[in-house]
Amino acid sequence: MKKLLTLSLLLSATSVYANASDNTLKLEDVFQLEYASQPAVHPDGGYTVFVRNYMDIMSDRRLGNLWRVDNKGELRPLTGGEANDHSPTWSPDGKTLAFVSNRSGSNQIHLYWADSRDDAPVTRLTGSPSNLTWSPDGKWLAFTMFTPGSKPAPVSLPGKPQGAEWAQPARYIDKDNYRFDGAGYAPEGYTQIYLVPASGGTPRQLTHDDFHHGGELTWTGDSKHIIFSANRRANAFEQPNNSELYQLAVADGAIKQLTDRNGPDRSPQVSPDGKKIAWLGYDDERMSYQLTQLYVMDINGGTPKLMTSELDYSVDSVKWSADSRGLYYSYDREGKGHIAYQNLSGKRRVLTDSMGGLTYTRPYSGGSFDVSKDGDLVFTMASPYRPADLMLQTSKLKRKLTALNEDALAHKELGRIEEIWYDSSHDDYKIQGWIAYPPNFDPTKKYPLILEIHGGPHTAYAGSFAAEIQLMAAQGYVVLYTNPRGSTSYGEKFAQEIHHNYPSNDYTDLMDGVDAVIEKGFVDEDRLYVTGGSGGGVLTAWIVGHTDRFTAAVVAKPVINWYSFVLTADAYNYFTKYWFPGVPWEHQEHYMKYSPISYVGNVKTPTMLLTGEADYRTPISETEQYYQALKLAGVETAMVRIPDAPHGIAGRPSNLMSKVAYILHWFDNHKSNE
Repeated sequence: MKKLLTLSLLLSATSVYANASDNTLKLEDVFQLEYASQPAVHPDGGYTVFVRNYMDIMSDRRLGNLWRVDNKGELRPLTGGEANDHSPTWSPDGKTLAFVSNRSGSNQIHLYWADSRDDAPVTRLTGSPSNLTWSPDGKWLAFTMFTPGSKPAPVSLPGKPQGAEWAQPARYIDKDNYRFDGAGYAPEGYTQIYLVPASGGTPRQLTHDDFHHGGELTWTGDSKHIIFSANRRANAFEQPNNSELYQLAVADGAIKQLTDRNGPDRSPQVSPDGKKIAWLGYDDERMSYQLTQLYVMDINGGTPKLMTSELDYSVDSVKWSADSRGLYYSYDREGKGHIAYQNLSGKRRVLTDSMGGLTYTRPYSGGSFDVSKDGDLVFTMASPYRPADLMLQTSKLKRKLTALNEDALAHKELGRIEEIWYDSSHDDYKIQGWIAYPPNFDPTKKYPLILEIHGGPHTAYAGSFAAEIQLMAAQGYVVLYTNPRGSTSYGEKFAQEIHHNYPSNDYTDLMDGVDAVIEKGFVDEDRLYVTGGSGGGVLTAWIVGHTDRFTAAVVAKPVINWYSFVLTADAYNYFTKYWFPGVPWEHQEHYMKYSPISYVGNVKTPTMLLTGEADYRTPISETEQYYQALKLAGVETAMVRIPDAPHGIAGRPSNLMSKVAYILHWFDNHKSNE
């Protein structure tokens, strides 16, 4: 921590355009940020319980407690202390709230009783429960949990004397997907479905087959069956995107398959009257991006009805209306989080386009919402100047319920955010982006520009608060972030422009954005910088291999060699089937054509690399390859390794600070091409 704060002070002192006052955003301010998530409206609609997330400076972790806020905005804590409380879900009668918490030392199911305001753990589980779901009669809680299996090692070493201290035994691996980013090497076992009495007690395992039974659970109206999604195929490794819906009998564990098609079927929701089931999915055409659509069918089966055939945006977060006549769902359009209501006849009504704000580090789209029996919405609200707060929207009013960061940010001079649209020079697409201006921006001066590129590549930036962007702006940089082709929320065709063609004309879209900002007259063309993470790291490495216009670059958690990537990444069976025309040894020319390593001989830009050492999505071996290639090519370079960090580097606040500090350190040390 001391080293990070020292670097923060150094940056403030050396940045040419840093604000002389103390009210700009500083690295250490990251620990003051909070945001709301997972709203759960009480069944009577009078108040909402939500997770109030905060950054704990002593443990360097994001933690969260449960709070309640009534419809007038009065806040009260339900839980407190240094714990991670999440996944609140109300019983059907509204008397009891179930949630998951580690406050007892491990993740357990807790209950909160609304009348007494007491809470307590009601399980003694050996794993972490997920996907809590109440039965309609209020007597049971279903959940999923990883269940370890036993598989003895095929080799045991003879001759070890009693008391001898030998090395740890060798690890024998023969499973298909053997490690996962953020989770590490996978233990033996599978995710199974469990049942526990609503009053607590001993859980009963309902599924036992050697398949993962994860994802959302929903009950049939008679509380006798649970609907779930799973890929129960014997060749699931060869078909990683082909799940179905199943019905599980609570009494005897019998499983009945409900859907059968080539493609994912997930997130089932049974209607309140118990007659229909809604879910998300699509017909798989092996494209790198495909629209997730909404389906409905009778609970007893029949022909599914596609509800969103005319909607050119992926659907998420489906919830039935209380009268079972329609559905609420969310989708992103042009960087904005929309919530819509659609009746079963197909008539759709957009309720808001202001949902978002959950990714406080970078300005990604995405949010969460809940709806009362009367149709009142509570959702996380997107704002360019604050992380997510809660908004209430009824037929009569809109009211902001929380203001969690006024104490931390109201006195700060934040960078102004401007939305822009510009023309692609490749075709007739309009490209959306945002400009973050330094505090106290003076349009008569010339400023350095940072192009910051999102990951994915199939995701989207939005006009939401982003600590990383604001910290860059606070140090005197104009920051441009855009959604080039391949980004979501602009229709399926736009996203599929980079199918088997990545990177390509998304590079052109990014350069067009830089040109559009330069035309405004306040950018110093001798101080252009570029950075991005994951897919943005791919594009940053691609950029320095195709142009020398940038003074310096920071390539974060990149892929620079697609051949080695698909043979080391965690989801390698997915990537080879959906991102490429086949396995690399059969398509070597294709793989290398789109690999930034193929163009390392063109690089002249000083380029730093930054990756987590525990990253299994874009493994650090990709970074190491590029670092050594740049060294061999005589290009100025450096490598920053974040210990124990997975792909989501910013999962720990100090890692977020470190990431931004090193990026700005590299850029500040390369102030011109001269």
